[in-house]
Amino acid sequence: MTGNSREPASGWRRPTFLVVAAAVMVTAYFFLPLHLFGPHRPVLSWTVVVCGLALVAAGLLVQIQDVMTGRGGTRPACLIAGLMCLTMLLFSAAYFVLARDQQEFTGLRTRVDALYFTVVTLATIGYGDITPSGQTARVMTMLQVLYSFVFLTAGATAITRHLRVQMLHRRDRRSGGQRS
Repeated sequence: MTGNSREPASGWRRPTFLVVAAAVMVTAYFFLPLHLFGPHRPVLSWTVVVCGLALVAAGLLVQIQDVMTGRGGTRPACLIAGLMCLTMLLFSAAYFVLARDQQEFTGLRTRVDALYFTVVTLATIGYGDITPSGQTARVMTMLQVLYSFVFLTAGATAITRHLRVQMLHRRDRRSGGQRS
């Protein structure tokens, strides 16, 4: 067996791990006791959201820095993608909790509605079927848009750069270091 025979195995392990990790996170989102949060516990609710987003932002910044400095030995593409998924689920959970107050959202009733609204907001589509009608929901939606512009865009850029550099290295190895 040569060293090259291992490449396909590691090639499928990373995406498989990422899919499994995303499935675990989404499953956890649907089973977490979100009823413990909400207007009856505003300090706890905001603390969890802010700390969660701050931890994810810190993780993203570390991974982005690793990509930009070319630090080896890390798997930034998988970690950044996982942190991006976690970001979406944090916002989705916050929207679901906010929607328990009937004045905050129009059309958002379930966790699927909250996840849908998060993705639609992230994609800047805005169909209008779910709308933030309360001040807190509007602030949270603006926070998601700003957070996405700063952290998720930087993360996506870092993933793209990392993958491009990896492809160039593979091409150089195959051609024996000779560029055409």
